[in-house]
Amino acid sequence: MSKILIRGARVLGGEPQDVLIDGAVVEAVGTGLSAEGAEIVEAAGKVLLPGLVDLHTHLREPGREDSETVLTGTRAAASGGYTAVFAMANTFPVADTAGVVEQVYRLGREHGYCDVQPIGAVTVGLEGRKLAELGAMHESAAGVTVFSDDGKCVDDAVIMRRALEYVKAFGGVVAQHAQEPRLTEGAQMNEGVVSAELGLGGWPAVAEESIIARDVLLAEHVGSRVHICHLSTAGSVEIVRWAKSRGIDVTAEVTPHHLLLTDELVRSYNPVYKVNPPLRTERDVLALREALADGTIDIVATDHAPHPHEDKDCEWAAAAMGMVGLETALSVVQETMVETGLLDWAGVADRMSFTPARIGRAGGHGRPVSAGEPANLTLVDTEYRGSVDPAGFASRSRNTPYEGRELPGRVTHTWLRGKATLVDGKLT
Repeated sequence: MSKILIRGARVLGGEPQDVLIDGAVVEAVGTGLSAEGAEIVEAAGKVLLPGLVDLHTHLREPGREDSETVLTGTRAAASGGYTAVFAMANTFPVADTAGVVEQVYRLGREHGYCDVQPIGAVTVGLEGRKLAELGAMHESAAGVTVFSDDGKCVDDAVIMRRALEYVKAFGGVVAQHAQEPRLTEGAQMNEGVVSAELGLGGWPAVAEESIIARDVLLAEHVGSRVHICHLSTAGSVEIVRWAKSRGIDVTAEVTPHHLLLTDELVRSYNPVYKVNPPLRTERDVLALREALADGTIDIVATDHAPHPHEDKDCEWAAAAMGMVGLETALSVVQETMVETGLLDWAGVADRMSFTPARIGRAGGHGRPVSAGEPANLTLVDTEYRGSVDPAGFASRSRNTPYEGRELPGRVTHTWLRGKATLVDGKLT
């Protein structure tokens, strides 16, 4: 049925309204809209948001299909309310050529659960020595605008400067994984009281903060855009705040898990809590929340990092770093930001849809819920509370830190250009 009437939804958390979808676009928003010829979705009490956009997703394909594929990853995205994701370049082979990014782009188009925008590698093979084919990837069918060696830091200042200069020509952005490698050799968790008590190698905050400080100064010098991936410390917040006060074109993201979890959880030695950057202290968590609320941190990005069971079900030192996050992100943001009064639902829409779409230039996404706009939408039952059960995940991997934890909110419907990809919590 080409017409859908979403009846009584609280658009961006406001007063109840009807939203009429006709084909791929929103036809009308108002009260008492006619339901003639339309499929009706009763949405009383639920919040309607623009489709979520994730600027930091690992889909693993090509090369690590045992962890995730574009199909399973985009199904997980739709389950979590996402209509667009940006796929990181650390695949096998690395997405450092036009051919590889076009492959990922085509797979996303074929499967249709959400739009997939590939992120291109900054350097060949993520090795940090030679710039990848930035221009060719931008000019390809994938139209790459975001470049990152995520998983590794572009630690060579000259290479980073050249990358910033190159992408400036077409309005691109370099997304930096801020981790000074010499300061994190052998690191297993956040450096602090807990690491000292557990005898695990410490990962100091300054390893992140020193790279961010360098890169915002490089971006200012070049006059280019830089984006900071998964910012995790109170000190990093202050550097980004200072940079923005100087007018430097820097944006930053925080992950849901860094808004909720602390390094105290590592006392369990459960590798599900092993992540890069590591879980930090309660002080850092509170600083990150405040920075997201006041706009110093621009967006929430999942850093969805799936791993097969055997890569996590082992001793801490041998375990892979990373957590899945697409299917729980909105619930964690509701708990940490909405229920604490730090953000309203309009603020959530800004941090999880409007602004990530703008940073990544995701056309058709992050648009207002209004007549004439693409019908990329997410409907959320904000009154729901339930325990996280990874057995029900659409992702191929189950490495979630929230198993058995009660979280609020549940995405009930997701529409991609008017086509339902999730209905009553079930993928179509």
